[in-house]
Amino acid sequence: MQDILTLNSISQKGLARLSTNAFNIGDDVEDPTGILVRSAEMKEMELPESLCAIARAGAGTNNIPVDACSEKGIVVFNTPGANANAVQELTIAGLILAARNIAPAVRWMDTLKGKGEEVPALVEKGKKKFVGPELAGKKLGVIGLGAIGVKVANTATHLGLEVYGYDPYISVDAAWNLSHEVHHCVNLGDLYAQCDFITVHVPVTKDTRGLINAQAISQMKHGVRLLNFARGELVETGALISAVRSGKVAGYVTDFATDALIGEPGVVTLPHLGASTPESEENCAVMAADQLQDYLLNGNIKNSVNWPDVELPRVGGSRICVLHKNVPGMLSGITGAASDAGLNIENLVNKSRGGYAYTMLDVSGNVGGGVVARLKGMPGTIRVRII
Repeated sequence: MQDILTLNSISQKGLARLSTNAFNIGDDVEDPTGILVRSAEMKEMELPESLCAIARAGAGTNNIPVDACSEKGIVVFNTPGANANAVQELTIAGLILAARNIAPAVRWMDTLKGKGEEVPALVEKGKKKFVGPELAGKKLGVIGLGAIGVKVANTATHLGLEVYGYDPYISVDAAWNLSHEVHHCVNLGDLYAQCDFITVHVPVTKDTRGLINAQAISQMKHGVRLLNFARGELVETGALISAVRSGKVAGYVTDFATDALIGEPGVVTLPHLGASTPESEENCAVMAADQLQDYLLNGNIKNSVNWPDVELPRVGGSRICVLHKNVPGMLSGITGAASDAGLNIENLVNKSRGGYAYTMLDVSGNVGGGVVARLKGMPGTIRVRII
């Protein structure tokens, strides 16, 4: 029986995916093999030696010490695409909010409370302050064509927008799912120069942090409207506010509020509602639980942010799982240890990701302590598991 620690309230639909015969699940277990988490901060948490995997029920892993986990041989999973529909729906709402000045119009309407029979006349007189353009016929730029970006781009074509997409790292699956009506931009400059609306759907990395900055905004059309439902750090707040005040940016809608942005004319801030739907929370919990269970029981890795994706069908016998540095000689050392112990290798897979690699092999025969000790003693070995 393996212990699973929950650091947040996890959907019961997700928890129900975990075998009750294999796992003990709770929020107070002391030496967990796995952790299920949503937004709980783990950066300062002491990682127990028993911990093999962390499954984040969501896409972002900023609350998890991923580098430290890699060094300890802890696999960190996320759930890309599980909340894609929820975020794309809110992004489409953001397009309309940006275009039609709905948020300031609603705030103004609230000021008319108590005006009695004057309200209809005041409405007709004041509505011209909130005139905004229709979406149909305008150009939308989508930066990042992952699970969410593809959905946004495809939906936007049905709203009559001419859509331009940019993603130098687009996956094969995403490319297959992308509408043929979406124009491909080979550089951001082309997208900036011609789009009336721009929405960003990329993760925060050292290369994307501050992607929308003063230089980027200077390349955009005057009166462009920007949307950010990905991460707040993608947009430089100071540059954005200056551009809104000058009129260069006609509107900014974001799901990532800061004190500087709240109440700023031309800016609509939302309280991080992107994945806040019961359907999204269930989808994320189910995917996270499935991935965690498959790794702990079978050694398979899917949707890890720090280790390569590796899947191997079980063929019986025992499974040896070795997480190690991506250095020469590891594979031959692992297979040599198995062969020297009289184990017959039935199946094997080895994949790497950056400085780390993962080797799984199914063997027939008794995997004794001597084999495990030899594998753990190899320079470059980080963790050994026998399933």
